[in-house]
Amino acid sequence: MSAKKTDVLKSWLIAITVLFTLSPTVIFLAFSKSEGLSNQQKIESRTQALTTSATLFLGLAVMINAYYAAKRAEALEKKAISSEKNIEIEMKNVQIAQERLIAERLMTAITQLGHENVATRTGAIYSLERVAQDSPKEYWTIMEILTAFVRENTTSGSAQENPGEEDTPQYNLSTETEIPRLRFVEQKVEVKSKIRTDIQAALTVIGRRNAEKDPQNQRLDLRNTDIRGADLYKANLQRADLRKADLCGVDLREANLSEADLDNANLCGAILGEANLQSCNLHTADLSGANLNRTLVSKANLRAANLSGASLRAANLFEANLYKANLQGANLKGANLSGAKLFLANLQGAKLGKANLYATGLIGANLQQANLNGANVQQANLNAAKLQQAEIFFANFSEASLREADLFGANLIGTNLQRAILHQANLCGANLMAANLYGTNLCDVKLDGAILTGVKNLEPHQITMALGDRTTRLPDNVDAPTHWTQIS
Repeated sequence: MSAKKTDVLKSWLIAITVLFTLSPTVIFLAFSKSEGLSNQQKIESRTQALTTSATLFLGLAVMINAYYAAKRAEALEKKAISSEKNIEIEMKNVQIAQERLIAERLMTAITQLGHENVATRTGAIYSLERVAQDSPKEYWTIMEILTAFVRENTTSGSAQENPGEEDTPQYNLSTETEIPRLRFVEQKVEVKSKIRTDIQAALTVIGRRNAEKDPQNQRLDLRNTDIRGADLYKANLQRADLRKADLCGVDLREANLSEADLDNANLCGAILGEANLQSCNLHTADLSGANLNRTLVSKANLRAANLSGASLRAANLFEANLYKANLQGANLKGANLSGAKLFLANLQGAKLGKANLYATGLIGANLQQANLNGANVQQANLNAAKLQQAEIFFANFSEASLREADLFGANLIGTNLQRAILHQANLCGANLMAANLYGTNLCDVKLDGAILTGVKNLEPHQITMALGDRTTRLPDNVDAPTHWTQIS
């Protein structure tokens, strides 16, 4: 009960007390006027006066009790308010003490980061991790301290335990893979230097942070770092800035690099199996010999990236940008490249068996001696693509565009070319046995020396539009156009 209400009650109580004080006078006057009344009337008058007096006294008692009850409630309320203020003060004191303790722990750990002993530095890094967990306010500051520590200590091979040795990755060039008329060298990266213990500890702490606490529009800054051979298994490097970083031979299995910036980074020989590289920027990055099996690379930017000799088995490259990328000798078996942009890309000798290339852009791409057996290339754009001596057994090229494509000596046995556009394509010496040519556009297609025996759904008007000679082998039920015999 508030003090205002208590004062009102007090005023009423005083008024009633005065009233009760005057009540005996009223009763006396009532008795004094009883003369001339009958005995019955006198009894009724006295009874009424006594009842009135009793009621007034009872009301007075109730008001007095209410007054004191209000005073007790007011006292209890003041006590509760005082207790709440004391608790609030105590909590503030505890908070101040905790902040002071965290500040001391933070300063101690930062000081120890500069210690000469690697064990002390490593301990300081784990102390910083605990401070980041205990204090959300200091979380991002600590992440910036750790990334700065990595940057400052990983230049010119300083992150390696053996700086006296040659820091350049060693390549074993002894293993060679022979492909007819072409020769590729399989590069095996051997990272001989071992990363420093404290640098590895800092990367481990960064990699297992809670990324949900990262401020908006902020990135982990690991630019130009040399962390070759680091263990970043399952590391969370989402949206990290790794431009020009050296990640040669790094273990990034199941790591999260979605939306990370790896522009011009060195990832040669890196292990990225089942990693998340969705919407990642890998422009001009070196991924030669890297393992990207079952990796998610959808909508990533791989313009002019080097993926020569890389393994991308069952990788998801949906709508990825691989403009002018080098995929020479890469293994893309079972990979999903639907909607990807591979304009002018180098896929020479690449393995694309059973890959999904639905609606993929391959204009001007180099697919010489590539393996496309069983691949789905439906509605893909291969205009001016180079497919000389490519292996394309039982692939699906239905409704694909192959205008001016060069398929010289390609093996297209059993391939589905239904409604494909081969206008002015070069199929000289190609093998199209058992291929499906239903509705295929063969206008001005060069078929010198091509094998078309056993092809399906070939109509006379289709072959009339093509260009062949005496060496072209046609099905038994299709005659060579008369103008072919003039060509020799």
